[in-house]
Amino acid sequence: MFSAIGRIFRTPDLRRKIVFTLAIVSLFRLGSFIPAPFVDFNNVQACLVANQAQGTSGLYDMINLFSGGALLQLSIFALGIMPYITASIITQLLRVVIPHFEALHKEGQAGQAKLTQYTRYLTIALAILQSTTLITVARSGQLFGASANQACQNLVSQEWWAILIMIITMTAGTGLIMWFGELITERGIGNGMSLLIFTSISATFPSGMWIIKESKGWEVFFLVLLVGLLVVAAVVFVEQSQRRIPVQYAKRVVGRRTYGGSSTYIPIKVNMAGVIPVIFASAILYLPALLTQFNQPQIGEDPKPWVVWVQNNLVLGDQPLYMLVFFLLTIGFTFFYVQITFNPEEVADNMKQYGGFVPGIRAGRPTAEYLNYVLTRITSAGSLYLGLIALIPLIALSFFGANQNFPFGGSSILIIVGVGLETVKQIDAQLQQRHYEGLLK
Repeated sequence: MFSAIGRIFRTPDLRRKIVFTLAIVSLFRLGSFIPAPFVDFNNVQACLVANQAQGTSGLYDMINLFSGGALLQLSIFALGIMPYITASIITQLLRVVIPHFEALHKEGQAGQAKLTQYTRYLTIALAILQSTTLITVARSGQLFGASANQACQNLVSQEWWAILIMIITMTAGTGLIMWFGELITERGIGNGMSLLIFTSISATFPSGMWIIKESKGWEVFFLVLLVGLLVVAAVVFVEQSQRRIPVQYAKRVVGRRTYGGSSTYIPIKVNMAGVIPVIFASAILYLPALLTQFNQPQIGEDPKPWVVWVQNNLVLGDQPLYMLVFFLLTIGFTFFYVQITFNPEEVADNMKQYGGFVPGIRAGRPTAEYLNYVLTRITSAGSLYLGLIALIPLIALSFFGANQNFPFGGSSILIIVGVGLETVKQIDAQLQQRHYEGLLK
């Protein structure tokens, strides 16, 4: 292992790519601590410390996780990578609704470039919308949740021109982050956007673990660390698991040459949906909390009954009903997203076009039915796995009193493990281009 790491830094081209990637990541983290204009940095830090001490969970905790803690600090990179993630998901979903998007997807590199351009435009539009919402919430003093310090005055000025400058600054920060990701993809080690998400989430791990140590002591700290290592090992095992469907290609004679006759397989992963279903389920469950924010009672008035019920059952993550709904939504969105991203009929038609078939299964419609049968069984296990991983932070909220950004679980651990494995594979592939041995054995 250590000799392979040494070969990485002895290879000039690979060393330049890693150093460039680390430099971009450093700039990204630096921007997360630079406050936006007209933000009272000292007051925001004081409110943030008070919020962590109380263990409260605000409406924007998940977005704050993806921004590496920059959102609640109202920095120039406050929105983080979340607008780009949302735009990418929307673009993928629009392929089902808009035929033009599906046609672009099938056009190859030129069509993908056009879809990427649409994603960029949508990212900027979402950044404007989200920055406006964030500043509005910051003005109302509800940024850290209703149970946090209500005296948090986050902004120095609330004039319209000051708010406009803050919106432009945060939107420009999102555009700069998007450019950083593309630079890492082109000139770094690849997976630019994923690496930035990886950096944002991993940056919150030390503070999250330290809060657990300060509030619960060393015994709970080491217990959480042990559970975290077991969860990481289990996630690595499941993420690497796949069902390989054998495919045989018939021989074809074209002129004097014979083509085909090879054997390959279709890999169907246990978790084909990745972290998207967890993000979808979290977003849906944020809607009731958002509605209660806009229906707060006036001074001297009693809260509405449905607001009280929602706050007691669908806002706090340690409630059984919240956990059940979250689990069921994760399972449902897993099946939904897998059906969008993997089309058995399209795969079967492509195999038939190139003379491929699954041994023992007729080409065409029977192959599509077989692939759909296997996909449904694999997705059933994968959806249960995703649902259980997503519940880990909520279980930790019940037993340890930790907030919902519990380090080992949910979307955070799925992204950390997935991006980490993919990055190691890319470095290994580049090592094998120059050496016979790679990073992985």
